[in-house]
This record gives sequence, structure tokens and C-alpha cells, in this order.
Amino acid sequence: MNRNFIEELRWRGLLHDTMPGTEEQLQKEMTAGYIGFDPTSDSLHIGSLSQIMTLVRFQLCGHKPIALVGGATGMVGDPSGKSAERNLLDERALNHNLDGIKKQLEKFLDFNAGPQSAEIVNNFDWFKTYSFLDFIRDAGKHITVNYMMAKDSVKKRIGGEGEGMSFTEFSYQLIQGFDFYHLWKEKKCLLQMGGSDQWGNITTGTEFIRRKAGGHAFALTTQLITKSDGSKFGKTETGNIWLDPKKTSPYKFYQFWLNVSDADAKNYIRYFTLLNKEEIETLEKQHEAAPHERILQKTLAKDVTIRVHGENDYKAAVNATEILFKGSLEDLGRLDEKLFLEIFDGVPHFDVSKSSIESGLSLIDFLAVSTNIFASKGEARKMLQAGGVSINKEKADAEGNINTGNLINKKYILVQKGKKNYFLAKIV
Repeated sequence: MNRNFIEELRWRGLLHDTMPGTEEQLQKEMTAGYIGFDPTSDSLHIGSLSQIMTLVRFQLCGHKPIALVGGATGMVGDPSGKSAERNLLDERALNHNLDGIKKQLEKFLDFNAGPQSAEIVNNFDWFKTYSFLDFIRDAGKHITVNYMMAKDSVKKRIGGEGEGMSFTEFSYQLIQGFDFYHLWKEKKCLLQMGGSDQWGNITTGTEFIRRKAGGHAFALTTQLITKSDGSKFGKTETGNIWLDPKKTSPYKFYQFWLNVSDADAKNYIRYFTLLNKEEIETLEKQHEAAPHERILQKTLAKDVTIRVHGENDYKAAVNATEILFKGSLEDLGRLDEKLFLEIFDGVPHFDVSKSSIESGLSLIDFLAVSTNIFASKGEARKMLQAGGVSINKEKADAEGNINTGNLINKKYILVQKGKKNYFLAKIV
């Protein structure tokens, strides 16, 4: 990989801003740099993945990455990019969340790389014994209220774009600034990185180091990730896409990346993979020559799913995808129930009594009465006669029946209406 970290971010379209002298410092010597992660959940989501990959690239370019998990700042709340106060967590909930996040970060970073070994730190470790009076004496006097009020994240909240700001959140940038100072002093950390919305908090840290200790530190921010249509990245109708397989199944995770638009795939393959420039440009040419094959999306989905969940979960997700679009009833029956339900999570579900189908139930009654997939029997008949209904991946006939011989995993019937509308009946 290119040893110039700044250039690496630049060609990938990720670089947003740097403090003067940052690139020269990184070219001069191995440098320790950190990014903070918010512990409001016991899992990170793909909105955090850009910053995780920033640390991965930082380490691959010859530097030392530090991931700060904000146990103390999680008790305060970062106002950046928010219009309202968020709920604060108690110490027990925070510790649970911190454990989950640490396990995820350990999948990405190398903790056995000599001087470049990654570290995970928790700012609660240095704040838990620090009294409020000591903090305002040692830290508060170095940053003026005028300086803090000038930050965009503060001005927006106080200037009417929200519900105002408590003193708790107002103090956040000073606490984050002290974090940078602590890591600068104790671990010789010279660089803080983050998304572009963190610029104000990061530069408060460099200013704090300058005023309190006469030291010099650096700042770097990356672009916030968005979709090409302007909507928020990483969100779906059902919420965040999480890195924890219990919160977002590997199948759903894989599907998210597989279904991004061509425009987004061109960006995301730069943002979220370690493929080099030549490899990506080759893939782009192949994609342009045969866009229907979705080469960019498939490569992206494979790379990120393996990185987050591993090879076995990736293969299971690919297999399930093939079965969904090309498989038969026999293929569906071979899926274990958990994966089968993951595939159809989010599609409309209906409960149908087993007794109603044991002696055979007309397909039209099943579709229009037992499940309400169709509003009327006439509508169901018309769609069936047009060949627009499949039962368990097989075209259905208007004169057909439903019985216990149709069941997948002894309890499910899959209905497909048209090309894309799926429904799942559970026989109870």
C-alpha cells in the first residue's frame, strides 16, 4: 500500500481537511493517531465503518492507531450534528457497550505489530478519579467560552436550530480536548482523526495542547458518507445496519451492499475496501462493460462481509441469495430455519391454522381469505390466471389447493406475487 496516508485518503475521495503540517509529520516518522467511538450501543454500525477503515489504513501506512472508546464522554453526549440532547447512559450500560465495541475493533486492527500495534483506550479510565474542581482548574481555564461558542456545533444549537444546549453537552468539546491532551502526554499521540463534523472538537484539542503545554498536535477529518441521492448512509427502513450479527444478520448485511446503486458502489468500493487504485479501476471498466452483472456491488459485498463476518457467513449469504432468486422448493427446504427466516425477515407474515389446510384448501381461499394477500377472490383468480403467483418458487394454478404437502420446514408456505412481492404464511 502507498505509504503516504494523506494521499491514500485523497485518491479514495475520503479526505476532507487537515491542519497545516499534518502530511509532513506523517511523512517524517511513524506517528500515533486516534479516533473516538461512541459507546451508545454494544455494537458499532456501518456508519462507524468509515472511521474503522481509516484506522486500518493508518496502520497499513506505517503508523500506530489508537481507538478511543468514550466511556466518559458517553456519559455526556456529543452535540456535533445533532439538534437535541441525547439520552445518557449509566456506568453499567456503558461497560456492557464498551465490551461489545472492543471485540468488534479487534477484528480489524493488528494488536501485535511491534511499535505500530493498535491500542484501545477508554477515557473513563483517566476521568473516573478526576474531580470536577480539578478539571475546571486544570482544563477549564485554558479554553475561553468565546472560543467554545464560536464552534458550529454550538452555534447551531444555541442559535435556534434545536432545543438549546445544556451545560453538560456544552462541556463536551473541552472533555474531548482533554482526551487529546492526555493521549498526547501519555502516549505521544500527535494526531486526532474523525468525520468532518468533528473538526471543531478536534481543533479544540490541538488548541488545548498548545495553550496548556506549549505542544504541537495535528488534526485530520474525512468526508461524511452519504448516498448519491443525498439520503443518510447506513440507514434502511428497519434502522441501522449493525456489525453485530445478532442485530443485523450476515445475510441482511450482505444484501445491503449488494443492492447499493452503481453510483454509490463506485464510491463505497473506495471507502470500505483495501483494494488498490488499479484494481478498482479495472473493476469499474468491467462493470461498465456489463453493468447487469453488478461486478462492483458483488466485489464490495464480498469484501466487506468477509471482513466483518468471515468467509463462512459470506458463503451462506451468497447461497441464500442464489436460492431466493433462482432456487427451487427443494433448495428452500435445505435452508435451516434461522437462515430461511432471515431471508424473509421484513416481508408480510400471516398465521394460518393447520386444521384449515389438512384436508386441502383452495388456493384462491388461501390467498384472499386466510392470508389477505389479495383483497378479493376475484383479484386472486385474475392474478393466478395471468401466471403472476408462485407458491414455494413454483408457478401456481387458479384451480390448485394448499395442503400440508406444501410446507417448507414443516411449517411455512412462501407466496410470491408478481416479481418482487413476497409473503410468508406460518402454519400454526
